[in-house]
Amino acid sequence: MRIAVIAGDGIGKDVTAEAVKVLDAVAEASGRPIGFEHLPWGADHYLKTGETLPSGGYDRLRTFDAVFVGALGDPRVPDNRHARDILLGTRFELDLYVNYRPVRLLADRLCPLKDRGRKDVNFTVFRENTEGVYVGVGGRFKAGTPDEVAIQEEINTYKGVYRIIRHAFEHATARGLTKVCMADKSNAMQQGHALWQRVFREVAAEYPSISATHQYIDALAMFLVRDPGQYEVIVTNNLFGDIITDIGGALQGGLGMAASGNIHPGRTSLFEPVHGSAPPLAGKDVANPMGAILSAALMLDTLGRRDDAAAVEAAVEAAIAAGQTTTDIGGALGTRAVGDWIAERVRHQS
Repeated sequence: MRIAVIAGDGIGKDVTAEAVKVLDAVAEASGRPIGFEHLPWGADHYLKTGETLPSGGYDRLRTFDAVFVGALGDPRVPDNRHARDILLGTRFELDLYVNYRPVRLLADRLCPLKDRGRKDVNFTVFRENTEGVYVGVGGRFKAGTPDEVAIQEEINTYKGVYRIIRHAFEHATARGLTKVCMADKSNAMQQGHALWQRVFREVAAEYPSISATHQYIDALAMFLVRDPGQYEVIVTNNLFGDIITDIGGALQGGLGMAASGNIHPGRTSLFEPVHGSAPPLAGKDVANPMGAILSAALMLDTLGRRDDAAAVEAAVEAAIAAGQTTTDIGGALGTRAVGDWIAERVRHQS
């Protein structure tokens, strides 16, 4: 197994080191090697060379089994063009149409909701990852003047909507789940989201054993904080998925706990923690590495190493139960010590 590693910026470097440490422990315990190639792409590289990705960078990424990214974003690059090219560019160029974000609470005490616990926070969000308003179609006219006009277009195609909705139903079927909810804003965005309505009905009809429901995105956001236990699988567009998965991250203990994958089934895919680069915290040994470590587990599971993924998840749960965590979730350890504890637990469990 060959993994490209892009640690990126800020705390991305800190948490990626711990995720790689845990993956090394997995390889040692299982006897199945994992090879890493560390790519220097990020703000430092861009400021030094003027290059976001080298020529042929996307083709190079395709040669790996997976890509692991820490976090991207640096105030020294105000427009974050390096982050846009590395992260959004890879999503588009490698056609990583599935943004896969499991939301699973690992300890009752981490949930911010009153009288809610692990049984209530256990669902998955599938966000369409290559269309919507993030495609960058639009422009600005008379920018910087009182007459400025800004246009940002949302793109929805039958192909793009169909394949993400189909993936959500297939995921539910494979895991014995019975509920899929699609969220849109078709009452206000009557053209693009009429397509989501049509495709959802079309695909849902092929899965009669699954309860297929629809909610407007604003209502779904409200219900996520009132009664998250009603959801098993949620599927939605790029923008709405970006927003509600941050709500999901809060429900599971904060963004430091949230993992994600950017996936094209059967092809090279990219995995990353949900949180940002938090430059003021970089190098201070305070960032929570669990989101990165759980993203590594998600990567292992996607690549077929389900036993190894389960071992990593169990080690993270054990760390939380034992209080061996960073301060954001009630512990007293630094980033590196948490990584050490989880890596050792992986070796011990195996």
